[in-house]
Amino acid sequence: MERRHFAVGLGAALLSTGGCATSPFLSVDRLIAQALRDGKMPGAILVIGHRNIVVHRSVTGYRALAPEKEKLTLDTVFDMASLTKPLITALCVMQLVEEGKLSLDTKISALIPDFAANGKDDVTLRLLLTHYSGLPPDLPLSEPWHGRNDALRLACASPLVARPGSKFIYSDINFIVFGMVVEIVSGNDLQDQARHRILSQLSMSHSGFLPAPRDRRIIAPTQYQTDGTILRGIVHDPSARRMGGVAGHAGLFARADDLVRYITALIARRSGQTSSFPLSKAGVMLMTTPQQPAGRHDLRGLGWDIDTHYSSLRGAGFPLGSFGHTGFTGPSLWIAPESGSFVLILTNRVHPNGGTSLVSLRRSVSTEVARILATG
Repeated sequence: MERRHFAVGLGAALLSTGGCATSPFLSVDRLIAQALRDGKMPGAILVIGHRNIVVHRSVTGYRALAPEKEKLTLDTVFDMASLTKPLITALCVMQLVEEGKLSLDTKISALIPDFAANGKDDVTLRLLLTHYSGLPPDLPLSEPWHGRNDALRLACASPLVARPGSKFIYSDINFIVFGMVVEIVSGNDLQDQARHRILSQLSMSHSGFLPAPRDRRIIAPTQYQTDGTILRGIVHDPSARRMGGVAGHAGLFARADDLVRYITALIARRSGQTSSFPLSKAGVMLMTTPQQPAGRHDLRGLGWDIDTHYSSLRGAGFPLGSFGHTGFTGPSLWIAPESGSFVLILTNRVHPNGGTSLVSLRRSVSTEVARILATG
C-alpha cells in the first residue's frame, strides 16, 4: 500500500491560533486548559465555527509527552480513529449509491456471499450504516489473525447478537465490511478511493491513510505498546493495524485546516449553497438526518450520530437534529447545521499510556460554546 506524504506547509485557513484576551470563548479555553492540568490529555486543538466560518481556534499543551515533550502546533496531524467512519467510509458508500452502483437496500450477502453465514443474509447497507445490523462491536482479537482476508473471514463468520433492525449496537465490524464493499464495487482500494473522490476534491492535502515515516515528526503519537515502542503515524486501532493501516472503521490521519475545509463544505452543501463537497444535498441529508429502522429510538444518520448514548458531546445547548462523531484516540466533532456551528476538538488523549475519558469535557465544551453563540 502507498504511504501518504503529508505536506508540512500550513494552510491559510487556520493561520492564527486565537487566544485573544477579549475573546468571548475564553471560558471554553479554560475548560481545555483545566483538562490538561488534570492530565486528561497532553494537548488540544479547538476550532469553533458559526455561520459556517471559523470564529475561534486555540492550541494548548503538548503534541507529545514521551519519550520527549513537544509543544503542540497547529500543523499537527492526528489519528482520527472512528471519525474515519463518517468522514471517509460512509461518504464513499453514499457516492456509490448516488452513482447507482449500490442501493441502501442492497444486501451485503449479494456482494459478499460468505457474509450470509449465521443468519446475516438479510443485513442491508442501511442497517450497517446506522449500526442496526445486529453484529457485535468488534472482531475478536484473542486469536492471532492478520491481514484483510482474515478480517473479512472473521466478519463473515461473525454471529449476530441481536436481530437485524431491532437494536442499536455500535460496531466496528459494520464499517470493516463497508471498507471491503467500497473496494469491491468501485474497483479501487479504500485508500485510493478516498484520496481521489474525497480528499483531493476538498484539497485535504495533509490528510489520508498510511502517512509516510518521514512525516511522523508532525503526527501526534498515541500509545506505548507492550514492546516499549510508541505508535506514531501508525494507526492506534488494533484491528485496523492488523489490516495494514487501511480499514473502513479507522485509519484516517488528518489535520485541523483540512477538517475545516471538509466541515464547511458539508454544511454549505447541506444548506444548498455552492460547495465542493463531493455528494449531493439529498445525499448529505440522508447522512445527517435520522435513518434508523422505524420505531427505533436511537437516532442515527447514514454514518453520523444524532441521538444515542454516544451523543453527549452535543452538550446541553445544541439542538436535537445536530450531529457528530468521536474517535477513540480523542478527536471529536459536533455540527449544528442550521446555525452553521461546529465544535472540533483534536487531541491524542490515549498518549502515552491509554488516557482517561473525555466524555465530560466534550459535553462541557459544547454546552459552553452553544451558550456563547446563543448570546453573542
